[in-house]
Amino acid sequence: MTRTRVKICGFTEVEQAVHAAYAGADAIGLVFFPPSPRNVTINKAQEIVAALPPFTSVVALFVDAAETEIKEVLKHVPIDLLQFHGNEPANACRLYDKPYMKAIRMQSDTNICALSTKYHDASGLLLDAFHADAQGGTGQQFDWDLIPKHNTLPIILAGGLAQDNVGEAIARVKPYAVDVSSGVEVTKGIKDNNKISAFLNEVYQSDRNN
Repeated sequence: MTRTRVKICGFTEVEQAVHAAYAGADAIGLVFFPPSPRNVTINKAQEIVAALPPFTSVVALFVDAAETEIKEVLKHVPIDLLQFHGNEPANACRLYDKPYMKAIRMQSDTNICALSTKYHDASGLLLDAFHADAQGGTGQQFDWDLIPKHNTLPIILAGGLAQDNVGEAIARVKPYAVDVSSGVEVTKGIKDNNKISAFLNEVYQSDRNN
């Protein structure tokens, strides 16, 4: 059985992040982007990370952040993977001696193969819905048929995923991992433990059935 990894992104509270880890999430995402309702301070990030059980990866999300800002986070928070969610060129993603993944906001003319070559040393490409005024976390889905059947980099599928459609997403796309944020929230930035558990259970069921 192939296992689909799960990243849950945008935690702002310790308790929900810990619940997600114990419920089986492989990674938790912390947003370091002040305009976002899911933004966390370095102090809050430290609290969350310190409470996590072993073997839970911590992903730090940045959007066109200055090099000094990213280094400041890395200095104070133990981060396993960087997620670049803006218009960062490949060379800017390689400055930190950390594994990274590049988020791609999908449009009809997005060339995943070309982007996989451009960001060839990325750990994976995170595919999200395009929104003119928001950098992810919109709850919007994109056309999964835009994703090539075979790709040189692992695909992390995001964009409008929730309990009611993640099973179909896994069956159709067969991504390496899925990434959810708004689909397990009560309000922006506030996760719901029951929704987290239901989402993870749906992923496990889908893996067993496919």
